[in-house]
Amino acid sequence: MAQHHAHDHHDHDHAHHHHGASASARVLTVALMFTLGFAAVEALAGWWSGSLALLSDAGHMVTDSMSLALAAVAARLSALPASATHSYGLRRVETLAGLLNGLAMLAVVAIIVWHAVERLLEPRAIQGMAVMLVAAIGLGVNLVVAWMLSRGEANLNTRAALLHVMGDLLGSVAALVAGMVIHFTGWTPIDPLLSMLICGLILAATLRLLRQAVHTLLDGVPPRITLPEVGTTMASVEGVTSVHDLHIWNLDSRETALSAHVVLMRAEDWPVVLPRLQSLLAERFGIGHITLQPELAPRQIVHFAPRRAAD
Repeated sequence: MAQHHAHDHHDHDHAHHHHGASASARVLTVALMFTLGFAAVEALAGWWSGSLALLSDAGHMVTDSMSLALAAVAARLSALPASATHSYGLRRVETLAGLLNGLAMLAVVAIIVWHAVERLLEPRAIQGMAVMLVAAIGLGVNLVVAWMLSRGEANLNTRAALLHVMGDLLGSVAALVAGMVIHFTGWTPIDPLLSMLICGLILAATLRLLRQAVHTLLDGVPPRITLPEVGTTMASVEGVTSVHDLHIWNLDSRETALSAHVVLMRAEDWPVVLPRLQSLLAERFGIGHITLQPELAPRQIVHFAPRRAAD
């Protein structure tokens, strides 16, 4: 039997994917401009006030800008159409960028914790008022960027970029609180202690993101789908005897793919069974990219050997 591909909405899905990726790229590019702009302001403020905390945070912002730049490039690459060498296009680039940004975030967390421990062991003078003012501006900028990214498409790429921005946003809150405490009480350990608390929150979110990115890159079954349930549901369709070689994976954060061998009692049932399976998989499980191979159920064949007459 010939293999059948269920790609009813393939062109529509590709157009939707292209539109979503382009929108993500635009949002990420604007977020990059905001972040880089504030990093420059913060670096100048740190140099003017002599605040190492502000200079360090400016360096952190530059790191996040690089992450946003990587995410923006990945969003544009993922929108490219399929080719002879990449039959699915470059959709997985977004997931790969999410993985790289997650790893970069682990490095940033490690650096911040290291500096925080250093500050606890060797406290330094900090200009509380300067830190407060710049942190307040930074909080505003990060709130705007986080709002922009949260309203965009929630794929692994933008989630990783948002994670970096949330790290900056929480860092701005910590710097603002620390600046106030230092300005009014002179207690400097509040700065590294708050930084370490924020790092713990960021670390938990980063590990979740990395686990999902690795799961997607390894063609794992999407978390919202149970493989046995899908197989049982497909096998319950009238005309289907059984289902085997069932595989389900994410092409990217937008589209789920499925391939399977469908065993039938009668070959002539396939034209009716195929659209039923397509509709069932799309409506119940949200699977749009479906490849199904029909097979006939094996029948028991009895061979009769003629009895030889006695010589």
